Amino acid sequence: MTVLVTGGAGYIGSHMVWELLDHGESVVVIDNLSTGFDWAVPDRATFINGNVGDRKLVEKIIRDHDVDAVIHFAGSVVVPESIDDPLKYYHNNTSNSRNLLEAVVHCGVDKFIFSSTAAVYGEPLTRGPIREDAVLNPMSPYGSSKLMTEIMVRDTALASDLRYVMLRYFNVAGCDPMQRTGQSTQGATHLIKLACETALGRRPAMAIFGDDYDTPDGTCVRDFIHVSDLVGAHYAALEFLRQGGLKFTANCGYSRGYSVREVIQAVKRISGNDFPVVIEPRRPGDIAALTANSHRLTSRLSWQPRHDSLDKIITDALAWEEVLQNRRKSA
Repeated sequence: MTVLVTGGAGYIGSHMVWELLDHGESVVVIDNLSTGFDWAVPDRATFINGNVGDRKLVEKIIRDHDVDAVIHFAGSVVVPESIDDPLKYYHNNTSNSRNLLEAVVHCGVDKFIFSSTAAVYGEPLTRGPIREDAVLNPMSPYGSSKLMTEIMVRDTALASDLRYVMLRYFNVAGCDPMQRTGQSTQGATHLIKLACETALGRRPAMAIFGDDYDTPDGTCVRDFIHVSDLVGAHYAALEFLRQGGLKFTANCGYSRGYSVREVIQAVKRISGNDFPVVIEPRRPGDIAALTANSHRLTSRLSWQPRHDSLDKIITDALAWEEVLQNRRKSA
């Protein structure tokens, strides 16, 4: 049997493909390459260039490759862009997911893992790590589009044999420690990637968007999880479903937050480059502090992180930027 990875040519999706292959799994990838790269898909996986919202294509892939589980990453992920172009997000993240779910149920696939986000919570009502039973009140179309998909997955499972895991990511960063894949998107908005690019001289400076939040140093606080730990959590979720698990929703993070200033200072220290930083106004949709209560993930799926270190995340991210720089020079 085969695992279908949607968005498997993208940042997190390509790490998931390697994780599955490392466990001896058969993998097929569907990705339209709007932000991903065909070279990021290993040769041992089958790659199909297509849209996850194309129901007939997805059904053909499921049947042709004996797919018995789907891990769904495909979608748009930039909060400010979602505010400027909400319909793009409701199309890419919600409508396409609806079509995917229909194909999955129609073909009798009963194991579904969904890439969700901490943006479904919005501004926390209390301080401290957020539990999964917190109020869901997204502050951006990105968060709303993901929450709508969560609701569709839940309701579809009630009306069919579908069993699911929904994992709410906090801030994903770092790259494969073996440097097989990494964050390669041009114009990416991830804090650690931007800081690493600036440290290596590919940007003249980087911005902090708002330094007057109600946080210890005035900048936003986030829970950063190493991408390799994140895909490890997905594999644990797949095993949960294979063992007969019915449904599960969990946060993915380390239950520890770092401010934007702390991250930038760590990148400067590790890279040895004291690059310029400018203060810009707050961005719409940004939340002061988001950290995960990940107890449910560690206790119920027996998942344990291997890379729970900001320095490790940054070191791997810097190493991948060097790989990308060498790829561009040899292209």
